[in-house]
Amino acid sequence: MNTVTGSERAAAQAYLRLLESTQAVLADPRLEPYAAAMLTHPMAEADAALRAAGLSGNEDRLLRLVASLRASPTAQRGMPA
Repeated sequence: MNTVTGSERAAAQAYLRLLESTQAVLADPRLEPYAAAMLTHPMAEADAALRAAGLSGNEDRLLRLVASLRASPTAQRGMPA
């Protein structure tokens, strides 16, 4: 099993925040026209975190990290994994 670095964990968490923000914005039809403006910060945060972790272009590793965060019992309780 590979060890997850702090920057990789931060990148996966930023990706999850972007995903959840996108779902929330698109779930409300009144917010759809503002989606780009509302998602600018989460997109920039995720992009910067992916670059810092060396995960830009490595979707396979990112998605495995995201899956491990989602499966973590501490992550489900809202605690850092």
